Amino acid sequence: MGEEMGPRLDTAAVRDRLIEAAREAGAIALQFFRPGERTSARIEYKAGGSPVTEADHAVDAFLRTRLSAAFAGAGWLSEETEDDPARLACASVLIVDPIDGTRGFLAGDPRWAVSIALVVAGRPVAGVVHAPALAETYAAARGHGSTLNGATIAISPRQTLAEARIAGPKPMVEAIGRAAGVSFDPQSKIPSLAYRMALVASGALDLALASEKSHDWDIAAVDLILTEAGGRLVEAAGEPLHYNKAETRHGVLFGASAGMIGSFVAAGRLAIGSPLA
Repeated sequence: MGEEMGPRLDTAAVRDRLIEAAREAGAIALQFFRPGERTSARIEYKAGGSPVTEADHAVDAFLRTRLSAAFAGAGWLSEETEDDPARLACASVLIVDPIDGTRGFLAGDPRWAVSIALVVAGRPVAGVVHAPALAETYAAARGHGSTLNGATIAISPRQTLAEARIAGPKPMVEAIGRAAGVSFDPQSKIPSLAYRMALVASGALDLALASEKSHDWDIAAVDLILTEAGGRLVEAAGEPLHYNKAETRHGVLFGASAGMIGSFVAAGRLAIGSPLA
């Protein structure tokens, strides 16, 4: 039976369905994953050079079948499915990244994730970021908080940028540090953008950055997870992100607690040459 998409939508029930699907999808991907070694999956390259594996395609096919049956009438947007503009007319849309962090996955780095969100009227109402190789499942439902493996999580209480634990592209991190006049505590590169932002939601990181290459499928799920944990995910304008538009690509992204996002974005604007307004 399809999930009701009206005003009485049970977001917690939606979240639980997404968790179940993400975990099953993760089990499919794990069949091809080799910790510390190159994947057993066949690898192809998209236009532009981005890798995609048979694991990405297998997970995508599984999720589309499972979720389209569970959420009848919802549109579909996935990194590994040809985009259908019909989704733009849908009030709700499933936004999926079968394997976020494919480069890490194929190289044996466990920090990759299955990312799934249900978006209604442009904003996520339920989201899951499942890291199968780490046995970590981050999830959120609008109005119900965020969890890691079922336990409630919250962002770091830190209020100052100095010595904040940060993850993101090294040149960006360094430029923002110079603009803010502070030293950060930079963390090692994390292949999955969704997992990187989820670590902010759990308090394991204070700040996270993403370059202007992310798409809806990278961030829709973790946007809600971060928000429900007390944080924010924004572009340089500082406004909430909206999804299921014709253009799925986003600008530079900043993830932080609600208390730190203002100073973080202000330093980021200086660093990337945007006006402070």
